[in-house]
Amino acid sequence: MKPGQTQDDLSLTIEPSPCLGLCEHAPAIWTTDNGEWTIGEKHEHRPMSMVYGSIRMLTDNCGNGTTSLEKYGEYSALKMAQKMKPDEVIAEVKASGLVGRGGAAFPTGVKWEGAAKAQADQKYVICNADESEPGTFKDRILLIDDPHKTIEGMCIAAYAIGATKGYIYIRAEYPYIVPVLEDALGEARAAGYLNKNFDIEIRVGAGAYICGEETALFESIEGKRGFPRIKPPFPTTYGVFGKPTVINNVESLCNIPLILSMGSAEYRKVGTEKSPGPKVFCLSGDVSKPGLYEVPFGVTLREMLDMAGGVKDGRGMKSVLFGGAAGAFATSDHLDVKMTFEDLRAAGLPLGSGVVMVFDETRDMRNVLKSLGHFFAHESCGKCYPCQMGTQRQKEILNRIADGKIKEGDFIRLQDVGWTMTDASLCGLGQTAASAVLSAIKLWPELFEADGKR
Repeated sequence: MKPGQTQDDLSLTIEPSPCLGLCEHAPAIWTTDNGEWTIGEKHEHRPMSMVYGSIRMLTDNCGNGTTSLEKYGEYSALKMAQKMKPDEVIAEVKASGLVGRGGAAFPTGVKWEGAAKAQADQKYVICNADESEPGTFKDRILLIDDPHKTIEGMCIAAYAIGATKGYIYIRAEYPYIVPVLEDALGEARAAGYLNKNFDIEIRVGAGAYICGEETALFESIEGKRGFPRIKPPFPTTYGVFGKPTVINNVESLCNIPLILSMGSAEYRKVGTEKSPGPKVFCLSGDVSKPGLYEVPFGVTLREMLDMAGGVKDGRGMKSVLFGGAAGAFATSDHLDVKMTFEDLRAAGLPLGSGVVMVFDETRDMRNVLKSLGHFFAHESCGKCYPCQMGTQRQKEILNRIADGKIKEGDFIRLQDVGWTMTDASLCGLGQTAASAVLSAIKLWPELFEADGKR
């Protein structure tokens, strides 16, 4: 059977699926029967968490099932924060050097400070757990194994900015995490950490990649179609329901209890001067041991691949995709680049959300690019023309290239489309929809020629 086909007795239909956030378990399948779902027999109703790396700071409670409040312990970092003034908490977060771990790398303390200064009768804290970037699965593991770390981080953020309401926005492909979060929120309420002063509600998305963009996520929470808003105004002054809002992703929030418990000075001893702290990377693809790797900022790609046992089956490495579909390709020339914001930026590579997807020497990069083209054409929300039309043209050209039907001028057209989307699209989706393609053009221009090597 092929995708889209149904058996004659109507007992089985196979459909293509979006990324299920199970990249380290690939190939993944999601089956349903009479409304019940599973992720394959081996994992039953929840996938295994494969957690590795050289340190265990953010992932100290990961890899052994869900951590209850009893195992997690009291919210000691929150209690420390409540003994401080809100502006002192913000100052500590700023001093830590923590920046957003979702890709934008905006200073977390500065974001909190903006929301704290905003005048309003209601403020919000939102956890963005809509990790829809192909190759990303860190939120899944952090939330299902250690939900209280994220909740405690949200409570500290709420205290710092004066918020009384929070939302955890989780992607539709993670239904098995919802009951875990509901139980954890119930434990936090019973213990008094969530109360009339601050409480959290879960909102589940509908499978749209665009809703990972913060303002489209706001629209979704408000019950509208997930279209991105024009900025400014920024969320810290005009966020969900038009109120000041702090929105952080799961990994960013998990760093907050760590910073308050350790102190910013101790926290900064991990990592590098310009990229302090721990980082979790989603390592997948053609490696011997895919999974979630926690390391200090500053390790090299070579060191991380060594932790993972190298390229699978002893093959050579053709490329690595950094940052997911919206990222850029690297080659063996980049093996000794340090995994920091500054070093990767200097090498023309994005850290993004921490995706490290490895392709061995047998992979046809034209087919890889074709898949990326299909992804963005499908996920474009259509609000702005540069992205709506650009992703379609990009897909068409990449299809021709992969099928060996290159037309004269396709090379130039592909670049022009990519540059136009980058410069003229409304939000980050369109602005990065051609990033991987443009990086591939620089690395392997022969792939885009009629007689190019596959």
